[in-house]
Amino acid sequence: QVQLVESGGGLVQAGGSLRLSCAASGRTFSSCTMGWFRQAPGKEREFVAAISWRGGITDYADSVKGRFTVSRDNGKNTVHLQMGSLKPEDTAVYYCAAATNNSGWYVSRLGRNYGYWGQGTQVTVSS
Repeated sequence: QVQLVESGGGLVQAGGSLRLSCAASGRTFSSCTMGWFRQAPGKEREFVAAISWRGGITDYADSVKGRFTVSRDNGKNTVHLQMGSLKPEDTAVYYCAAATNNSGWYVSRLGRNYGYWGQGTQVTVSS
């Protein structure tokens, strides 16, 4: 079992930065692949970033590559998403997700591979 709680969302102007955090509880965090997804109003949930259980492998959606950075601290059971050069189209609810059944792969863009989800945190970017 993994429980996830996101924080750090808010309202920011275009071009600004935000840092999202996801605090995890449960003994298996250090072996989980962690992902960030987002869902804008009227749109489907989409992949944002993922990080392998040791943090050595990361993956980003093309729309955020070069602007967002995912990181993790297994000692503190946290994962972060540093977001920069924010655009209005980044406005969405951002979700942290954990995959425990990650035998044979390091990162995934598929939401169905993540069995645990946080409640989400709203990010609003004004133009």
